[in-house]
Amino acid sequence: MADKTDVQHLVKQLMAGATPEEGKALLDALMNGQVTSIFEKLKRDERPALLPVPERVRGFRVRLDLHGAKPPIWRRLELPGDLTLPQVHVAIQAAMGWYDSHLHRFRMSNDHRSAHFATEFDLDEGDEGMPEADVRLDQLLAAKGDELWYEYDFGDGWDHKLVVEAVLDDPPATVRCTSGRMACPPEDCGGIWGYGEIAAWVRSGYDDALLPQSFEDAEHGRDWLPVEWHPDNFDLDEVNESLAMATAEPAGVGGELAELADRLERRGITALREVLGRPLSHGSVDIGDAQAASLTETYRTFLDIVGDGVALTAAGYLRPAVVEEIATRTGIAEWWIGKANREDLTHPVAAIRDTARALGLVSVRKGQLTPTAAARRCAGDPQALLAHIVGRLPLGTKDFERQAGWMVLAVAGSGAPVEHWRDETADLLYDLGWSHGRDRLTPPPPRSPTLDVLQQLAGASRARWGKLKGTDFAVAAVARAAIRRT
Repeated sequence: MADKTDVQHLVKQLMAGATPEEGKALLDALMNGQVTSIFEKLKRDERPALLPVPERVRGFRVRLDLHGAKPPIWRRLELPGDLTLPQVHVAIQAAMGWYDSHLHRFRMSNDHRSAHFATEFDLDEGDEGMPEADVRLDQLLAAKGDELWYEYDFGDGWDHKLVVEAVLDDPPATVRCTSGRMACPPEDCGGIWGYGEIAAWVRSGYDDALLPQSFEDAEHGRDWLPVEWHPDNFDLDEVNESLAMATAEPAGVGGELAELADRLERRGITALREVLGRPLSHGSVDIGDAQAASLTETYRTFLDIVGDGVALTAAGYLRPAVVEEIATRTGIAEWWIGKANREDLTHPVAAIRDTARALGLVSVRKGQLTPTAAARRCAGDPQALLAHIVGRLPLGTKDFERQAGWMVLAVAGSGAPVEHWRDETADLLYDLGWSHGRDRLTPPPPRSPTLDVLQQLAGASRARWGKLKGTDFAVAAVARAAIRRT
């Protein structure tokens, strides 16, 4: 006889989509204790039937429809047959425009009780079933008209129907979209019915009479919607860009970063994989002498001023004359408001000292700030100093500092613009389970000594705070070098 957990699970399967007559029959069986044969049948039916792996890989042209959407929301895709189901999941998310922020499930038919596949999350939770990671697309589809169903977000209940339109003798080298219609619904909008209300409101030109009840007012609704979202928009180039980014092979990584990437992959979260799959994540780590000199200029200037050591104040700060010299020679004084002669009031100078100490370039001894042996060896050689910095990244001993360090190295190494480093790092940390201390639904502030170092290398002392913009290709190469060192 099934245990209590099995009973609850199997009853839910039976009741999902059951007619009133079927529901009454089940309840009668439960009341009379006649359930064993029902459970055994369900257990037999839970494992999907697979086709043998074909000798030659073919491709499929499929139409992917969001079930129940009117007008239809669909994408026409060309898929290699040897994709695993997790790879198909990634392709569906990118093609539709979902954010991959909820659970998903593949099953064999529209019936929610039909045979389905277990995700990594299911298996981690102790559920049993055929792992989706062990199943290829061509073990489920073989001919025109074959179907596969995909459910995303069990709360909103987005069902997708994937139907084979043609079998391709020559499989595509990559997943691509050839046509489609309509924009993806906004995440967490309440399912197909909530989407219908929002779409009608937007199509009306935001008529107050059609404002969905989920919004307090029109301003709330417009702020909540994705930027420039309109239900009738579809951009084929944008979809294929998303597919290329989502399905690109990530740059090879090891050590802690590989473990963090695997942790997210097991939960079906592909954000870090997408960052590591960006073209620049595969880029070179070579840095020329001129670039090394520019990157390390701030730290070399700082070490030159420190010399063999400088006395600190009784409170442990740099003396005013030293602060002023650092601010002047690094360029901080050109934009800093104030005299720039007190370390506790000149935060950019304090940031240089703090990161230099974290990098093992200076230490405090007997009331003096002195260069370390490593700093003495490499202070006059930009390439040697840069190699020392790379060898220390990421900084920190606490879990949050280390993980934040790895995430910002991945983001910076991917060529993300400097102004995006913080937000992208915060989102990845949220995916890893970190959140704002006061709000579990908000990503954490991405404070990280590694981020501070990368900003110094990018020229933070020479630019007003917040004014660093664009992709810094030299810093990206430094970040990649730190990642590949492991």
